[in-house]
Amino acid sequence: MAFCPNCGSAVEGTFCAKCGAAVGAGGPASGAGAAPGYGPTPGYQAPPPGASAGATTGGMTDNMASALCYLLGILTGIIFLVLAPYNQNRTVRFHAFQSIFFGIGIFVAWIALLIFSIVLHVLPVVGTIISLLLYLAFSLGIFILWIMLMYRAYNKETWVLPVVGPLAQKQA
Repeated sequence: MAFCPNCGSAVEGTFCAKCGAAVGAGGPASGAGAAPGYGPTPGYQAPPPGASAGATTGGMTDNMASALCYLLGILTGIIFLVLAPYNQNRTVRFHAFQSIFFGIGIFVAWIALLIFSIVLHVLPVVGTIISLLLYLAFSLGIFILWIMLMYRAYNKETWVLPVVGPLAQKQA
């Protein structure tokens, strides 16, 4: 009985019915010239065409995981620190820790801005206008910084933020 050199299944004729590979009639695959014990293992499944040895069947690339660390701030940072394949990757761990510390920093800055706006309300109209402008500038700046962090992480660039970045590097 002949076996397919590609997938190892039994072959009748010149083509394998399972994978479609051509099988030579008098070659080693047909069993005529093959030494005993050196034929393809029955039941062997060859990888599908186009699959490489380094490809993963599940999961995502490092740059996608790094960018997603910033998506929901502290929550996604913690999630990527807990998930098994990503918590061993130094790059993903850095971005996860930086996302967590960045979220904590935003919260602290927001509380400071809230206290400052309460103090500004001593001036009725001017204090309200200044508070609104400060909230707008703060929100816009945080949004732009958040987009840039995700963009640079996706492009495999390590962007270390001034205060929280060195802390994240130590933790990663």
